[in-house]
Amino acid sequence: MTLIEKKFLSTNNFSQPERILHSEIGEYIKQMFVPTLEKSIETQIDEIVNDYSEEFLITKNANTDIEIDLIIKNFSESKIPLEPIDFESYFQYLGDNVISHSIHTSSPQFIGHMTSALPSFVRPLAKLMTAMNQNAVKIETAKALSFYEREALAMMHRQIYSFSENFYNQHIQNNQSTLGILTSGGTTANITALWCARNRSLGAKNKFLGVEKEGLTAALNFYGYKGAVVIGSELMHFSFDKAADLMGISTQNLIRVAVDSNNRVNIQALRQAVADCRQKNLHIIAIVGIAGTTDSGSVDPLEDIAEIAQENNIHFHVDAAWGGPVLFSRKHQQKLAGIEKADSVTIDGHKQLYLPMGIGMVFFRDPYLASSIEKHASYTMRKGSFDLGKRALEGSRPGMALFLHAALKLIGLKGYEFLIDEGIRKTQYMAARISVMTEFELLADPDTNLLIYRYIPEQFREIIAKKQLTEIDNQIINNFNECLQKMQRQIGRTFISRTTKTTIILDKQFPVIAMRAVIANPLTTEEDIDAVLNDQIQIASEISISHLAKMNN
Repeated sequence: MTLIEKKFLSTNNFSQPERILHSEIGEYIKQMFVPTLEKSIETQIDEIVNDYSEEFLITKNANTDIEIDLIIKNFSESKIPLEPIDFESYFQYLGDNVISHSIHTSSPQFIGHMTSALPSFVRPLAKLMTAMNQNAVKIETAKALSFYEREALAMMHRQIYSFSENFYNQHIQNNQSTLGILTSGGTTANITALWCARNRSLGAKNKFLGVEKEGLTAALNFYGYKGAVVIGSELMHFSFDKAADLMGISTQNLIRVAVDSNNRVNIQALRQAVADCRQKNLHIIAIVGIAGTTDSGSVDPLEDIAEIAQENNIHFHVDAAWGGPVLFSRKHQQKLAGIEKADSVTIDGHKQLYLPMGIGMVFFRDPYLASSIEKHASYTMRKGSFDLGKRALEGSRPGMALFLHAALKLIGLKGYEFLIDEGIRKTQYMAARISVMTEFELLADPDTNLLIYRYIPEQFREIIAKKQLTEIDNQIINNFNECLQKMQRQIGRTFISRTTKTTIILDKQFPVIAMRAVIANPLTTEEDIDAVLNDQIQIASEISISHLAKMNN
């Protein structure tokens, strides 16, 4: 045992160590990789981390009230230390500067983002995943995990498409088939879906080698198109802007169709958009339907969109990153009717599957669709192998399937049904409370477990009731809600996010700043919801309307 090890194992405080002798650094560093010491460094770190984790998870406040500028000052060092510092000092630093001022996304009164509490089995699985350190894209670095991941994806695929037993027996472990791809998140999943749609629709034909090999310009020229577009509602996630950019069609050719008063795509306008593109000889790579918009949780009429896509032979993609798990609920799954007709579907595991950040999925109706993006290399991803990375964007990926497979087994269909039903029930409770409180205005009836509303200062309540609100009045209310949301976030007791919607005033469209609630934490109670609303009322009493009115002048 080296001097530094003796010093580390004997100390119980968080003081800075003496400089480590250069000749001992190598031995010291090697000890970091040894897992079998009687009182290993890892064991000691585990004890420290467990204490931090327990304290973090039981904290009810959503945030601390420290100013951002003060946090920034704690992270101004750009030099790597010449010699290792001791672990206790580093974890003390981590606790004081990072953990202490991190957002308590597991707090039952943090109901403003699509991030929630995690089931307790996730934390030990995270340690196991790190210890195993499997690279899930290559069977030589993820032997059993490759087939384990395919099984988990097949379970989710069946929940969406519900094909026959024979179908799954044929494709679940067929190296020519791809039922789904695990990704780093919904953005990568959406990009992958459109990548597949583009390559399939502009594929090789006759002497043309396909868009993959000859490029977008050559593909459009060969097929006789003047350009390429993707069509969806104006509430499409910004990941589609990224996809349009990466595919080379430009964000200007991401056609956003107007939505109705319920934040669902206007089907008549969608049909017209498709007809206009046909008339202009533009290639429609995909039509996108949304099952749970990011700002309000609304679900597009997927059956109608599927009909339009089928009539025009267009790839139909459903972004169900948020709303996909509603399929687990027998009571609410009809809201996603038509999703089974989609050519591809995105679901985020780190949303309503209650998994940690960094796990998204894209599923394919046709198990051979992903072959359109297949890539090989002599040193990896060989043709005919079971390597999952040959039909995926990422070149390296951790074994996140551990979380997905475990959750599907340990929570199960009925467990997820409970979580979805409870989230929607409590969202309906919040909507009902807002509807009878004079301080608030509900801006849309919730489809799922998101809702949008706003605070109405007292002097505008009668005006709104009589539908006599002016543009200037609306802007003052907007300023008020923006200020309210920022103050609530800074104070840190509770949290609601905000978004911007449009409304019609005097036959003109104007922006409305809305509070956005996300009721996904199973530990959030009706009392917590009341506490969040009461907190907003209390904070609102401290805001000066006269000051906000001057902001418009």
